[in-house]
Amino acid sequence: MAVCTVYTTRSLNSTCSISTPSKTYLSSHQKQLVFSSTDKRTSRRGSSPWVINCSAGDSQTVVIGLAADSGCGKSTFMRRLTSVFGGAAEPPKGGNPDSNTLISDMTTVICLDDYHSLDRTGRKEKGVTALDPRANDFDLMYEQVKALKSGIAVQKPIYNHVTGLLDPAELIKPPKILVIEGLHPMFDERVRDLLDFSIYLDISNEVKFAWKIQRDMAERGHSLESIKASIEARKPDFDAYIDPQKQYADAVIEVLPTQLIPDDNEGKVLRVRLIMKEGVEHFSPVYLFDEGSTISWIPCGRKLTCSYPGIKFSYGPDSYFGNEVSILEMDGQFDRLDELIYVESHLSNLSTKFYGEVTQQMLKHADFPGSNNGTGFFQTIVGLKIRDLYEQITSTKTAAPLEATKA
Repeated sequence: MAVCTVYTTRSLNSTCSISTPSKTYLSSHQKQLVFSSTDKRTSRRGSSPWVINCSAGDSQTVVIGLAADSGCGKSTFMRRLTSVFGGAAEPPKGGNPDSNTLISDMTTVICLDDYHSLDRTGRKEKGVTALDPRANDFDLMYEQVKALKSGIAVQKPIYNHVTGLLDPAELIKPPKILVIEGLHPMFDERVRDLLDFSIYLDISNEVKFAWKIQRDMAERGHSLESIKASIEARKPDFDAYIDPQKQYADAVIEVLPTQLIPDDNEGKVLRVRLIMKEGVEHFSPVYLFDEGSTISWIPCGRKLTCSYPGIKFSYGPDSYFGNEVSILEMDGQFDRLDELIYVESHLSNLSTKFYGEVTQQMLKHADFPGSNNGTGFFQTIVGLKIRDLYEQITSTKTAAPLEATKA
């Protein structure tokens, strides 16, 4: 039987609330509340109790959602994002060495694979993939993200990618910024409504195939036939359950084959589009030269070194799944990152703290994948926008009690 314990402390502004996805029995012992759950699935993960602690009600966690298929750059994006906020992102100290969680000074990154309801063997027996909603526990995902957003610590399950098993849970305390990344952060409407901002990494089939060949053939010794079979096996579930989430995203980073090289099929030169939804609270889309105009720009070759096939930017308003958006596009790649400041100086609404901060961040992580093209460039920009969003949200919450006091 899984046990959920709530510890309360005396505080003028302390709050503590929890709702459980399964039938519960409630008893109280002095300052301790004990929830006993009959959820059979939770009990299979081990005997570790689900301990939930209360925290001050005026400190609410900002929640960011990042959706993408496997092998599409989520890990690299997380490293860029956590770097913007400072501190190295590391697994919980003293915990499971196979934990998927990353914790830094201000951020905690949770991998949503941890909410698989079936282990690797269970998925094979039932004939489902990890992309299938039936292999995931969205009730628990919702309850725990909601708890963390409200300032309540949770015992989060762990999916072990090495063994394919469901390991005992780990304690996750509410951070200032919680990032939930994986296959399904926007699939469940309840979880989606908890997000303060959402991003979707949309890698085209052509680029995804080229990347997978480069990685799996060169690094893992897989055959071309096995790679094709793996992609085709996942495609129906990806099309049904993962790809539709991009319609809900506040920002989409779309990676396509270049248009600068006719019939290119190597996937080394990329055309990347940053699709930014208009009207999102605390978020102002980045623009090139003149906001709302339609721009096509080939930078001066004397100020930005670019080998064949060159580089091209474009910007303009558009519509995306019925939503008004602004789209910033980059086709090609940089030769010298220090010259990126020339491009940065022509962009507005970057939410930088100082002139050249985007360039500085790119140089800081020059060895990261995508640092010479639009994937790294736009991931960095989105990271800075998320920092600005966090600061706006927290300043608004801080101002509210002051206004109430004046009233």
